[in-house]
Amino acid sequence: MLPFGDATPMPTPSMTVDPESVTPGFAGFAIIVLLLVAVVLLIWDMNRRIRRVRYRAEVREELDAEEAAANAAAEDGARPRDTGGDPDAGTSDTRRD
Repeated sequence: MLPFGDATPMPTPSMTVDPESVTPGFAGFAIIVLLLVAVVLLIWDMNRRIRRVRYRAEVREELDAEEAAANAAAEDGARPRDTGGDPDAGTSDTRRD
């Protein structure tokens, strides 16, 4: 049997290309920066859209709950009382100072 390391000589690699001519240079740096900016803007836009969808779902749930309460009140024969946006309008605080 023939030993593998002794009979076949291994060639040593020689440098045929100038190391300075194969660097990415300014063009490569500029492309990486543009890609980074594009990714950051895409992530920012995605977060904004996800947040908007979440808020719309919350508002839709609140409106559905209000509509269900109004329908339940209408079925009972009582009409929901409009307070005109004043949170204290429905309370019966009759203190006199």
